[in-house]
Amino acid sequence: MYHLSDMTWPEVKQALETVKIAIIPVGAHEQHGPHLTESCDDVLADKFSRKLGERLYPHVLVTPSISIGVSIHHIHFPGTLTFRPETLIAVIRDMVWSLKQHGIQKFLLVNSHGGNQSTLSVACTTLTHELGIEIYLAKTTASAKKAIQEHVKSTLFGHSCEREVSEAYYLAPQLIREDQLAPGDIQEGKWKLLRPGNAVQGTYFYDEMTANGCIGDATKASYDAGQAIVEEALGNIVAAVSQLLNFNEN
Repeated sequence: MYHLSDMTWPEVKQALETVKIAIIPVGAHEQHGPHLTESCDDVLADKFSRKLGERLYPHVLVTPSISIGVSIHHIHFPGTLTFRPETLIAVIRDMVWSLKQHGIQKFLLVNSHGGNQSTLSVACTTLTHELGIEIYLAKTTASAKKAIQEHVKSTLFGHSCEREVSEAYYLAPQLIREDQLAPGDIQEGKWKLLRPGNAVQGTYFYDEMTANGCIGDATKASYDAGQAIVEEALGNIVAAVSQLLNFNEN
């Protein structure tokens, strides 16, 4: 597996003979309730991307992760750090521009934080045309629909819930405070009217929705669930990237 952080420049030069695409993990540094460390999204993005790098070797180069994302909705919880959307796009632009100088023309942003999605979508559109490259976007485990349906029973989930904690059990158990596992302490509020999928959507702060910073029920998380979710998603992304690379060569 080619990971830029672990390589010397001569090793990178040799790897570039077969590398067709660079993976840029994109995480965040934000609160994850009482039971996951604030580095969770960054670590999960990196671990997930490394597994992609292993399966797509020798055609993939994995870069250092972007450890801060767009997390303004979590800012009322101590320790949260956030980029403005334009800052995140600027960081990605500079990374992509740098790698383009070494001959890489294709990029995959592997995102582990839902709050980044809209910004990364804009980045893909903007940088594709601005830099004349191909740039794609994948949300780490969002495509694992079968495993999520089987293992996640909470109606409201997606942050420090049984899905995310299960992924941590499989990819990075050091992130978990097992003695602090708790379900989300959900609050009443207008946020219910603004959730994705509703007729009207909008911005709200996370503490309007949950007093302890998490949703779903982390007490129901497990290694087996994490393995099923992560492995299904890895298979889906590997298949899609392989098809994209083959399509571009035909």
